[in-house]
Amino acid sequence: MMDPTTLLTLMNAAVAQAPEAAEAGISGAALIKAGALIGAGICMGFGAIGPGIGEGFAAGKACEAIGRTPQEAGLLTRTMLIGQAVSESTGIYSLVIALLMLFVIG
Repeated sequence: MMDPTTLLTLMNAAVAQAPEAAEAGISGAALIKAGALIGAGICMGFGAIGPGIGEGFAAGKACEAIGRTPQEAGLLTRTMLIGQAVSESTGIYSLVIALLMLFVIG
């Protein structure tokens, strides 16, 4: 943890450099847009990992179960598809958040 004097010195240095950043063409709006674009990419990256792993795991287990009891294939397939739809909803939520970041914030 930083002591208050060091933190105050760093904040003063950042404020002193603000006019130089404005002269270089970096504005607050550009930083917000850059943050929104990076955030949208991270959101979709992490938001797609969970559903991908979950759906693959569900499909694999359903294939194992159908291999053990082929007469229950219809019930197992239906249950697997419902589980995959629920798992996919988290990916859709992350897509909505990423689109909001792109078009509302950015």
